Amino acid sequence: MTSEPLSRARIVAAAIDLIEREGADAVSMRRIAAELGVGVMSLYNHVPNKDALLNGVAESVLSEIEFTDDPDADWKDRVRMQARAFRQIAHHYPRCTMLVVSRQLHSDAGLLPVERALATLRSAGFDGEDAVRILRLFIAFIVGSLLREVGVTPTFAPTHGPIVDPAIDVSMFPQVSELASLLKSCDHEAEFEFGVELLVQAIAVLPKKGGSPL
Repeated sequence: MTSEPLSRARIVAAAIDLIEREGADAVSMRRIAAELGVGVMSLYNHVPNKDALLNGVAESVLSEIEFTDDPDADWKDRVRMQARAFRQIAHHYPRCTMLVVSRQLHSDAGLLPVERALATLRSAGFDGEDAVRILRLFIAFIVGSLLREVGVTPTFAPTHGPIVDPAIDVSMFPQVSELASLLKSCDHEAEFEFGVELLVQAIAVLPKKGGSPL
């Protein structure tokens, strides 16, 4: 048991640690109190309820995103940097990141990454509707990549055994059979960069409303 005074930061840190070990479903005020070795009622002096605690976790994780954004850089380079920054924190806190994208945050920490991404897209000439759509597209791609990387979604994820069952009719699935070695392995970073670049290049030729392609 530590002699460090109980604080909101300590409570949130304990929740982050627990989520990364066991998932968000393991979080309860009673469990966090046990993790910290304090009485459960003492938590309420710093965090009013579980929902506020989970918001605190999401905000804490987002606040650690390190943006190296250059306002003078080309918008495509800025988008790449922002996507990589989000992936880096998501890779460090994979289970907490799932919590981040499932909650509506209204704090400065929660809104800052969104503000920066939208500002970048608006400066590139996209209107508000397209900027929001593009932001959601990137979030979906990053989260999907993360789920595959941490093994939550097994479809087409790398395997440790043969991906082609000997009982499968090779004549019916010639492509799966031929590309089995590629389906079995995965360079997550390379595939992430491939996906980001594919999205950036597709977005670059998206016509601006009332204008011409960028």
